[in-house]
Amino acid sequence: MTDRHALAYAFLKRTGWDQAARAPLAGDASNRKYERLCHQDGRAAVLMDAPTERGEDVRPFVSIARYLSGLGLSAPEIYAEDARNGFLLLEDLGDALFARVMADDPALERPLYEAATDALLHLHRAPPPTGLAAYSPQYMTQMAALAYEFYLAGAAEHADAETAQPSQAFAQVFEPLLAARAAEASVLIQRDYHAENLLWLPERSGPARVGLLDFQDALAGHPAYDLVSVLQDARRDVPEAIEADMITRYIAASKQDAASFEAAYHLLGAQRNLRILGVFGRLCMRDGKAHYIDFIPRVWGYLMRDLAHPALAPVCDILRRDLPEPTSEILQRLKDKCATLPKP
Repeated sequence: MTDRHALAYAFLKRTGWDQAARAPLAGDASNRKYERLCHQDGRAAVLMDAPTERGEDVRPFVSIARYLSGLGLSAPEIYAEDARNGFLLLEDLGDALFARVMADDPALERPLYEAATDALLHLHRAPPPTGLAAYSPQYMTQMAALAYEFYLAGAAEHADAETAQPSQAFAQVFEPLLAARAAEASVLIQRDYHAENLLWLPERSGPARVGLLDFQDALAGHPAYDLVSVLQDARRDVPEAIEADMITRYIAASKQDAASFEAAYHLLGAQRNLRILGVFGRLCMRDGKAHYIDFIPRVWGYLMRDLAHPALAPVCDILRRDLPEPTSEILQRLKDKCATLPKP
């Protein structure tokens, strides 16, 4: 038994779940692992294993989960916690991921996106937790520049020290745009609010029908950010008609100024999609997860859609000049560099 397994067993023994049947659940792009537990008495729970020695910290998850639950939203209840060693025992919200439900019954696609939009509206009526860091224009620009550091560098046939230099010109234009049009930090943004992190709980009512899973990296940010996250989903195609209708739904219910909100939406869409291009390149080249490269063409398509908005005009030509379209040759080049970068 490894030290990590021994620690997990000790945690489960303290909580009375050491004899439960255990089965692995699909994880995410982090170092966290999940197991479904089935107790002898029929109860179910989920074990989160977040190794502190690999930079994981369960405390933000616990804090945000309790904040969301306090608003009447369906974050998992925390049954037990061991922050020192990185273990949580969580409520099991089931397997009805939005992506899975929509694949099984396409007629539910629009109702589910309406529910996801309405859950955000409910969340955004509350101020973010005190002390929550803001997703500042400077930090957003740094994250967007990952597209240069990993996607552009990985796409280059012969990467060199000059590869990432264009990001300086990009940053000089992009950060002021964000500061002028999308710097508002009035709500909690979950940052990974999409169809594979949302669970359909039709037996509950109102916004509680949307189960929330991945929110430990939450920050204070603009109300458009999580709407972009769910409507410009790197893992599935969201019909443009649904995207447009959900933006309209959000604006009408929140009484936002339509022009200002749509400008912020597309600025944040470009920021998010640039970051994802970089993150997916890094997950392949550094972490050996080549399958993320397959999502890049979809992300690129969203980026092009965002760049077409007039608010992006000052940066559009820079990005089109600097970043290559993800052709099959470039995608293969990125995959050929899988696991070639050293881990920190």
